[in-house]
Amino acid sequence: MSNRLNRDQIAARVARDIPEGAYVNLGIGLPTLVANHLPADREVLLHTENGMLGMGPAPEKGKEDYDLINAGKQPVTELPGCAFFHHADSFAMMRGGHLDICVLGAFQVSRHGDLANWHTGAPDAIPAVGGAMDLAIGAKDVYVMMELTTREGQSKLVEACSYPLTGVRCVSRVYTDMAVFDLRDGKVTVIDLFGDATPEGLLALTGLPLTFER
Repeated sequence: MSNRLNRDQIAARVARDIPEGAYVNLGIGLPTLVANHLPADREVLLHTENGMLGMGPAPEKGKEDYDLINAGKQPVTELPGCAFFHHADSFAMMRGGHLDICVLGAFQVSRHGDLANWHTGAPDAIPAVGGAMDLAIGAKDVYVMMELTTREGQSKLVEACSYPLTGVRCVSRVYTDMAVFDLRDGKVTVIDLFGDATPEGLLALTGLPLTFER
């Protein structure tokens, strides 16, 4: 399949679903793009695990301040009312159920909502779980943002994860370049299709018993 969404378009689709007043953590990698697509008239408080609440979008080119970064060491901006705090306090927020949503990347997500995003198990891979386990367990809703297929064309949305797990039955929604999937009680519902993706194509690609909202 071709004509897929690019990364910024996926991020914009995620941003569309984040409600007014939500406390949200954006994981390292693709999810950081979501900050650039949140409407200016919608109050969403972005939390970073390195100790910031009230993060804004990426700065304009040439105006970066590398003393002001997110957990992925990318320069960010601060919104009015932004607060800074100790790393330990940040993790207390994550573990204490104070985040409404976290948006994470993934290597694989199972139909039951299991998340694998920290290690492929390859001998030369560098394990880097960071705060993903804390976010997967602590956030009220876990959204995953990823491209649906690997470089080899295999689906990352699978029956069961083959990579080491980050969290069990924690993912509620998966945003990809081909479709948006809602995960509830082992049931996978496609709530949005993009480009030339078709129900038949997704069924063949994922090998899962998908249902389609429309």
